[in-house]
Amino acid sequence: MAEEGKSSVGCGGDNNSSEEESSPVTKEGSTALKREDRLRKFRELHLKRNEARKQNHQEVVEEDKRQKLPSNWEARKSRLEWELKEEEKKQECAAKGVDYKRAKLLEISAEDADRWERKKKRKNPDNGFSDYAAAHLRQYQRLTRQIKPDLEEYERDKEKHGEDFYPTSDSLYHGTHVPSQQGIDRMVSDLEKQIEKREKYSRRRAYNDDADIDYINERNAKFNKKAERFYGKYTAEIKQNLERGTAV
Repeated sequence: MAEEGKSSVGCGGDNNSSEEESSPVTKEGSTALKREDRLRKFRELHLKRNEARKQNHQEVVEEDKRQKLPSNWEARKSRLEWELKEEEKKQECAAKGVDYKRAKLLEISAEDADRWERKKKRKNPDNGFSDYAAAHLRQYQRLTRQIKPDLEEYERDKEKHGEDFYPTSDSLYHGTHVPSQQGIDRMVSDLEKQIEKREKYSRRRAYNDDADIDYINERNAKFNKKAERFYGKYTAEIKQNLERGTAV
């Protein structure tokens, strides 16, 4: 019995020692796993920090580019894109043999056309004739809007004249420029259009044989028409009484 008790005690001592030996190994393994997990998270944070730094640098560069651009760059960019699309549409219509203006009008709704017409009137209202300076300014603005510069001809003239293309006070370039035949034809065509339009405005009004003759000359007739236009509704009754002879 005593031997059995000793043997059992011996066996119990071996189990405790094995547990004591295995527990440090388990703790070291868990510590290593935690360390690996922390290192992995640290590497992920490091990569995220580098990515954020790279994106911030790109944003700073883009913002610097935007600040150096002109204030109306976005509007100019959208305008150039619209002109490019319009040119492509013109080429497509020319290839198909379709009238470009007609094809464009078919794509415009009535609401858009009405809105553009109102915007056009607000932008360039026709207030009539006020003075010659205002009339000349309106004509100058209309003519400058019609100018379409030829960049190819500009580059050819620039290569031809060299430094004289940008004259200074000491340059003798003034008066040596010879316009092209196309430019002369364009100027003549524009002048003919102006003359034709001016003749329509200055045409003599048709004479009405049935109208009452209440003037002594042409100047007096114009004065009577102006007076009738402004005061006719106030003097209609007096005029009728004078014609009937019933005026008091």
